[in-house]
Order: sequence, then structure tokens, then C-alpha cells
Amino acid sequence: MQTYERKTLTPVPPAELFAWHERPGAFERLAPPWERLRVVAREGGIRDGGRLVMQVKKGPLWLTWEALHRDYLAGRRFVDEQVRGPFAHWLHTHGVEPADGAASQLVDRVDYQLPLGWLGRLVGGRSTKRMLRRMFDFRHQRTVSDLTRHQAFAARGPQEVVISGASGMVGGALTSFLTTGGHRVRQLVRHEADAARGEIRWQPSAGEIDAAGLEGADVVVHLAGAGIADGRWTASRKALIRKSRVDGTRTLCEALARLERKPRVLISASAIGWYGDRGDAPLDESSAPGEGFLADVCRAWEDETRPASEAGIRVVNLRIGVVLHPQGGALAKMLPPFRAGAGGPVGGGRQWLSWITLDDLVGAIHFLMFADGAAGPVNAVAPEPVTQKAFARALGRALRRPARVPVPAFAIRALFGEMGEATVLASQRVHPGRLSELGYAFGSPELEPALRALLGR
Repeated sequence: MQTYERKTLTPVPPAELFAWHERPGAFERLAPPWERLRVVAREGGIRDGGRLVMQVKKGPLWLTWEALHRDYLAGRRFVDEQVRGPFAHWLHTHGVEPADGAASQLVDRVDYQLPLGWLGRLVGGRSTKRMLRRMFDFRHQRTVSDLTRHQAFAARGPQEVVISGASGMVGGALTSFLTTGGHRVRQLVRHEADAARGEIRWQPSAGEIDAAGLEGADVVVHLAGAGIADGRWTASRKALIRKSRVDGTRTLCEALARLERKPRVLISASAIGWYGDRGDAPLDESSAPGEGFLADVCRAWEDETRPASEAGIRVVNLRIGVVLHPQGGALAKMLPPFRAGAGGPVGGGRQWLSWITLDDLVGAIHFLMFADGAAGPVNAVAPEPVTQKAFARALGRALRRPARVPVPAFAIRALFGEMGEATVLASQRVHPGRLSELGYAFGSPELEPALRALLGR
């Protein structure tokens, strides 16, 4: 039997540290971003008898892992034991211990045994220790980071937050972050709403929404919209991209403006496409709008939030850059060729790429929920935009792979047409002027350390 143990001081009392783990979304927040996993079944939470079945992808295979919770002691401990999975034995004790002042100590202890006895230890012993170290480094850093962010606004109390687009990559991560912080999240859905789950029915294409379901919300986060880079821009695809943003925003904002008890703030997604293709020019929220399809869509998108602002709701138009996460978006598409050693700069590599990690985007949205001075356009990008060439080099170094295979601009145009021209080849050197002025602390301000953290490197 082998043992791994990790202890970390956290900035909250033991009761709050334990409560964070017990709330919905904790498993999702603790899942390392570089691991491909999916939850198959879940019941009972972390108390005795609770059960979690997940699948983890290792190479070409999906491995099933079933864990049963036991030995629950409120405020102090819970245990998960593998009943089916890749280990011969796995017992993970999650502990919470008091520390000096208002702090507490997070203690994770894993007692494990590899299959095949001495042969398993010989073949997989070192890699298993490395895997555990990487995983718990991430888990403890994530726990402390989330608790610190929530603690900054704890005096404002739990919020009721309505989210559109909650099933997407950003919406899902935001939901898990907020629920573990003690906030109540309600989702706008197009299917039949489940009142027990707090769902609110809407059909934005038809201009329909259950306005009564919005009553009582403190914050609304509007993320819904058809994917911009999901394929070539045919006439029908462009119409869908525009309609899904403009009609949905109009439907929501007109309903919010009519509410008897209006939310304090609406954070409505937009994009740095608002600036168009601007070469090397540094851009911030005071910069003039650009030209082209995306710029036109973003202007119309933001204009539709006026009914909400005119009704006295604080409205933030969040201009989001390229969101980095290994399981979705641009980075997920880049990883296969880069891992194969066939990655490199795109379109000459001189165009600027303004990026932000998924976790910093979630953190920025949370920060803007409480930043009472924030209204109007806010750029959601990291402080250091990079060129395509610099991005390719940083990703290659993070993966320990060469990054010298260029993808010429004509190939992007041939494959993706106007969409490739406007997204991959466009240059936008955008800076987070308002976020910096307001005092948002980026968790990942520099590209290469951000990539290494996301990829477990």
C-alpha cells in the first residue's frame, strides 16, 4: 500500500471550507482541465452512501471509475472509496482542520495500490506519483483561488443569478463556480422548464420569455448565442449568428426592463470582434468600432441592451477575447496538431491574439457582479496580448514539441472562407483597460504559465 498526502492553508474558517466541498459544482471545479472526463451517474452528494460514476479518457480508451462515499463527519471529513476502476485499491480521505485565526487547513490523503503487484509498481509507480502531485497541486490551488475570490465579496451575501447559455463551456464553469460559493443559479432554457431546478423557459427566436421567472434575480449573466467559429459562414449561418445574439438580447432586456423588482446588474456577453481587424494598433474600451460582419453583429448585440440600462439596471457589455481551455474553443482545436509536432504559426504569425483563460473569464464575471462602478464596455482579455507566432512558440514549449510548421493564410481562406479571415487571420491587440482600472487581479496574466497550468505541465 502506498500513500500520498497534501496539506494547504486556506483563508476561510473550517466550516466554510467544508461547505465549499459539499455544495453543487465542487467536483467540476476540482477536475483538472487537462483530464478528459465525463460524469455518468451521481447521487447522494458526499455523505455516506453517495455515489459517483465517471469515465476518464486515457489514450484511446475511456476508463470507468465508480466511487462510494463513506465516513462522513460534518465539517471535518468525508471519504471516497473506489469500488470499480483502474486501481487495485483507492481510498481518498478529504479532511478539514482548524488553523490559526480564521483560517483552516485542507488535507487530502490517498491510500492506493496499483494492480499487478510489484509489476504494476515497477511500470506505473513513478508516473502515478507524478499524476497525483499534478492533480493535487491543481486542486489545492483552485480551492484557495476560489475561496479567496468568494471571500472578497462575502459581505454582500448570497446572490440569485440567472444565466443564459449555462450549458456552454463558459456558462457551465460559471455555474459551478457560483454554486460552490453559495450563490443560487437559475438557468434560462429552451426546453420545458423544470421549476424544481429553478429553470426559466424562453424562446428568444420567437421573442418569448417567462418574465415572472426573472423576478427576484439579483444578477443576470447573458451568454447565449450560436457558435461563431463552428464552420464556414454561409448566408444562413451568418443570419443565425446575428439573430441568436440580437433577438435573444432584445427579448431578455425588454423583459428585465418591465420587471417590478429589477436585477442590480446585467452582464451581457459581447466579443472583441467589435474592434474589427486593426493590425498592430493597441485597443481599449475607448477605441472606435471596427468594420466587417463581426463588428456589425457586436454593435447590434450591445445596442439591444439599452432597454435594460434605460430602466436603471447596471449593464456591462463584456467584450470577450479568445477563451483558452483544453476541452473547448480555439485551444482544443490547436492541441492535436501541436501534440503531433505539426503545429506552428498561422497566416504568417504577425497578427495579434487577445486571449483569456476560462477561469479568469469566470473570475472577471464574478468580480463585475459586485464592481458597482463597472458599466458599459469591458474587455475580458489578459493583460498581455501576443502575436500568433509567439502563441505558437509558447504552446510548443508547454507541450515540449516543435512549433515550426506554418499554416499559410491561403489555406485558412480555402478551408474556412470569411469565417477564417475574420477570426483566425484578423489582428486585434486588445487590452483590459477597465478591468485593470477596477482592480481585477488576473490569475493567469502571462501566456506560457497559463498554458502550462491548463495542460498540467
